[in-house]
Amino acid sequence: MAPAGYRVFARTPSVEDYMRLRAAGGLSAFSREAAGAGLEGTRFAVLVMKGDAVVGMGRLIGDGGCFFQIVDIVVEPEHQGHGLGKAIMAALMEHVKAALPSSAYVSLIADVPANRLYEQFGFRETAPRSLGMAFKVP
Repeated sequence: MAPAGYRVFARTPSVEDYMRLRAAGGLSAFSREAAGAGLEGTRFAVLVMKGDAVVGMGRLIGDGGCFFQIVDIVVEPEHQGHGLGKAIMAALMEHVKAALPSSAYVSLIADVPANRLYEQFGFRETAPRSLGMAFKVP
């Protein structure tokens, strides 16, 4: 359910909105080409709108059967503090529970303090048994 004055619905963002929201939220930048290719791999996405403006998003990516990752949870700074991140996660998790196989593994990389939001949806730290690792192509 969207907070008053906002709409949350299923739709993959445009390349323009994707790049703008990532920049506004302080997330790493990608080239336009990389963003377009990445968005094509979206399994499910939600947008948050206020009027005609896209002010938030979240995406689910994955292999379609075994492994999925929640990415790009971002809300423009001037719209934060209204429960929009929680609304994005609720919409994504509703889809996860309804559409993914029961054996699917869903992961995410949590920035602190956003980890508290994800814990509300059943996500738990995997350490010390496993640690997230990353490699960025130079």
